[in-house]
Amino acid sequence: MRWIVGLGNPGSAYEATRHNAGFMVVDELARRWGASVSQSKCKGLIGEARVEGAKVALLKPMTYMNLSGESVRAFMDYYKAKLEDMIVVYDDLDTEIGRIRLRYQGSAGGHNGIKSIIQHVGTQTFNRVRMGISRPRNGQPVVDFVLAPFAKAEQAELKRMIEEACDAIEFALSHPFDQSMAKYNGKSGD
Repeated sequence: MRWIVGLGNPGSAYEATRHNAGFMVVDELARRWGASVSQSKCKGLIGEARVEGAKVALLKPMTYMNLSGESVRAFMDYYKAKLEDMIVVYDDLDTEIGRIRLRYQGSAGGHNGIKSIIQHVGTQTFNRVRMGISRPRNGQPVVDFVLAPFAKAEQAELKRMIEEACDAIEFALSHPFDQSMAKYNGKSGD
């Protein structure tokens, strides 16, 4: 079983924030696949879909970002899910808004959700889709920036980025991840 983990924070106060880009992608995949991500289990909300005949699970950890690894570990243990079948999608300050970057390993890069997953799964090697949110300007503290909603002027780029992330994930479900990286890392407005 393949599984997609979108990172974010629960609750309507965080719904449209930069830190919830991962949730936005999972919600769009659920819409595309006619799934509902509403079953409360493994410290998260879970949904299931059939994509080209294969079962794909969708997971939105409800632990708040900094404890995302608890939900990922609980899911792995409960479903006997393999780490190599997981794709994590999350916001990234070091990627420009509107761009996505696929990676299969690396450090947390200061992202507490990824740091938590690395701690709970014991490795930095897992597939990821990073959603560009850019860095704050004018000295705005990072925490305020990531917990703020996307600006009106960014909505078109955000929508395109979500679509592209979903396309990349769908491609990755039936292709090797390095092939998916080669196809999607050069795109995004180039």
